[in-house]
Amino acid sequence: MKTLTTDVVIIGAGPVGLFQVFELGLQGLKSVVIDSLPEVGGQCTELYPDKPIYDIPALPNAKASQVIENLYEQAAPFKPTFLLGERVEDINKLSDVSFSVTTHKNTLIHCRAVIIAAGNGAFSPVKLKIPLIDKFEDKQLFYRINNIEHFKDKNVVVLGGGDAALDWSLSLQKTANSVLLIHRSTKFKAATSSVNEMFALCEELKMQFLCGQVSDFQQEDNKLTGLTVNSKDGIKRRVELDELVIFFGMSPKIGPIANWQLAMHQHQIKVDTQSFQTSVPGIYAVGDINYYPGKRKLILSGFHETALAAFSIAETVLEKDRIPTLYTTTSPVVHQRMGVTHSLESLLDD
Repeated sequence: MKTLTTDVVIIGAGPVGLFQVFELGLQGLKSVVIDSLPEVGGQCTELYPDKPIYDIPALPNAKASQVIENLYEQAAPFKPTFLLGERVEDINKLSDVSFSVTTHKNTLIHCRAVIIAAGNGAFSPVKLKIPLIDKFEDKQLFYRINNIEHFKDKNVVVLGGGDAALDWSLSLQKTANSVLLIHRSTKFKAATSSVNEMFALCEELKMQFLCGQVSDFQQEDNKLTGLTVNSKDGIKRRVELDELVIFFGMSPKIGPIANWQLAMHQHQIKVDTQSFQTSVPGIYAVGDINYYPGKRKLILSGFHETALAAFSIAETVLEKDRIPTLYTTTSPVVHQRMGVTHSLESLLDD
């Protein structure tokens, strides 16, 4: 069993979880970040990396992927440990300031506090419900794209009608030999500009769209070669392919959180708004996973919650009645923790 020791375990590596690393770092606290997904970013990375976000302060228009990159860079000076592709299975409370956290890969982390920043829970892709087609998964059938160059000069079929399906279809169109988008209707849950661009490319014969649903598949020599599509016009069509990409969305599952004896409000964890502590002392919740009267599921709200949670944890872990507010612009202590080599005063002297 792999064993680690840290000040705080953060469950969730989405935007709020990443900013929590920064806020804890300002207090001199180290963190281990655990996420079931293989990379940081949560929904921003999985569902809409190329979509603009307009309500991040000082970033009037930034792609979701850029926001995640910036947050990762901001957290980097505090040297967090990331355990990606690992799912928390158990939290064992040893005392008010002592916990052990175990993942499904048998990693054991000893810590002094736990912060749940799991968004809407662990995400798993909604799968295509065709018997036996799953044997092609991660070979010719993909629910996420890690390397677009894999599809270079291939004949690609994309299933779905949301932002991810449209965005990736438009990106693949520039790389693949051909792209066919299949959706059950002409009503899309995607940006109008992306839908219009897709139809314009179809008009120019640079990609294709088919309205229908997949009912079967064809294979030859253990390779996926085609799909049977029941079209809206009542005709069954067979389409050939080299690669199949499916974007039916992600299904959030609260998972083991439901078994951790935390007070809940529907599928959210109840917290107090002074510290964002849950009903279990030493366990905190920030971001979309938590609930309190007036809660708004915004990244901006989550950022605010991480700051107050960090102050509260510092008071408990460092055993102080009150943690002073240290400003990143002027505090030598904070500059030292961040690895900033020049304070504001020295810059002004120059």
